[in-house]
Amino acid sequence: DSDPDWKPRVIIPAFTNAHTHIGDCSLPDGATGMTLEQAFFRPDGYKYQQLAKLDRKQQIEDITNHLKFMASSGTVRHFDFREQGVGGVTLLREAGAQSGVDSIILSQFNDSPFSVDVLEQPNTAPPLPTEYIRELTDCFAAGGDGFSESTMNDLTESSWVQIRELTEQHGKLRAIHCLESSSYRDTSIDRHNTGDLSRALSLYQPHLIVHMTIANAEEIELASRIHTSAENVSTKPAYVLCPRANAVLGLPTPPISKLLDANLPLLLGTDNVMLNVPNMFAEMDFTYKIAKSQYQDAVQPNPKKILEMATVNARYIPGVGACDLEVGRPANFVVLDFSAPHLSRSCNLIATIVTRVTPDNVEMTVHNGKVIY
Repeated sequence: DSDPDWKPRVIIPAFTNAHTHIGDCSLPDGATGMTLEQAFFRPDGYKYQQLAKLDRKQQIEDITNHLKFMASSGTVRHFDFREQGVGGVTLLREAGAQSGVDSIILSQFNDSPFSVDVLEQPNTAPPLPTEYIRELTDCFAAGGDGFSESTMNDLTESSWVQIRELTEQHGKLRAIHCLESSSYRDTSIDRHNTGDLSRALSLYQPHLIVHMTIANAEEIELASRIHTSAENVSTKPAYVLCPRANAVLGLPTPPISKLLDANLPLLLGTDNVMLNVPNMFAEMDFTYKIAKSQYQDAVQPNPKKILEMATVNARYIPGVGACDLEVGRPANFVVLDFSAPHLSRSCNLIATIVTRVTPDNVEMTVHNGKVIY
């Protein structure tokens, strides 16, 4: 205390942002006033129309700047659903090299392999055309870490099995959006007599399932049963919640309290940069308060659970190490300056981290022993 430069500091594990679409960072708030379908569905959604028009140099600059912001706000790794096929992979790899933040790239086809007419005839739906198999392997060769798709309704049943087998052969990750809106479930039931989550778990067996926004009791029980019974860890998906993105699109917020009670492995993501700043402090704060409201309980949830969703729960993703503070582990941590008046007299340190810290309070971010901010 005698040192005039002394100030209180707190060290926390570094953040993993488990779901982003960083490619649309050049279009902030471009989807304002649009529905989910108008903004994000292929081929006519606003995002895809605008991505096709973007100058590559400008897009790299914008992505690089946003990755640097992520580093400055404590994030060392993000899982990105990367549109634009092979070009999208190389673009993000080029941008990421300048930031120090690890981009786990989950590639998406540059265009839709199947027309709606084909997808609406599930009994005769064909396998994945050869050129798309080639595109996916080219994405892996270019540095892609796995595959992602918007919904289970975008490909045929046989093509999901093909992609699962191909990613297994290459040792790559699989991810999917599920139950983001009622249309996901309803379309799946109309075509296949079962919901999109059930099909994802049986056909595709993803490592990451994103959203669960409208998950009902039956679907949560299915997810829990898979999590507790699967023998191979790669068949136990982690579930990524993005409540701020759901809210800004006018969708329900996910049933956070029920998902926590089911003891599912939960992570947090900020989703499309077009919708949200990739700020994990804001995501934790919103998630905690929504969960409190859902529980209608002065005790639950423990704020530690929310902090874990943003940090150490990345351990549930195969091949991805947790950012924790264990001795002997890679150094991935964030130093917070707690001298600010809204932090310095905290009566509950973890609750304060979850609800009051902002990126302005980040003094240092360290990734694998290297200071990246």
